[in-house]
Amino acid sequence: MAERLEIVQGDITTLRVDAIVNAANKTLLGGGGVDGAIHRAAGPGLLAECRTLGGAETGEAKMTGGYNLPAKYVIHTVGPVWRGGDKDAPIGEREEDRLLAQCYRNSLALAAAKGIRTIAFPAISTGVYGFPKARAAKIAVREVLDFLAQDKQLEKVILVAFDRGTYRLYQQEVRLAEGQ
Repeated sequence: MAERLEIVQGDITTLRVDAIVNAANKTLLGGGGVDGAIHRAAGPGLLAECRTLGGAETGEAKMTGGYNLPAKYVIHTVGPVWRGGDKDAPIGEREEDRLLAQCYRNSLALAAAKGIRTIAFPAISTGVYGFPKARAAKIAVREVLDFLAQDKQLEKVILVAFDRGTYRLYQQEVRLAEGQ
């Protein structure tokens, strides 16, 4: 299943995949970071369609067309804002962790339900939402590998790192998951 997971460093808006995931805000109407970049690259049609969706709650996933993007679809998910977590709870049992994991699970489930074969994710919540990058990478890799273990339809999941540090964190988590 790790052969179906790819780690790349670059610009998610340039990838030729069936769907890219947008780390959106609750309005789904664009913002900063990857959200703003996706809206700019997709053009005004994306914003017009997003206006019909009624926003989304943290952890939810909703799909639109890709418009001017090379990707056919955009799956919008709202990541959690990091508030420090429950410091006494183990990783994976904190509210922010649970909500971030839901972003990946719900986006992957929506993709599978719509017959998508290739999907790319940004590092959800690690920009202005402040989620610690190492913690987010661990959750992302775990959720993707768990999903791929159950799903045979998705051919490729790409985790896209905007910066070198995030790229290395993803690589490290994949090695750990493979027991290397």
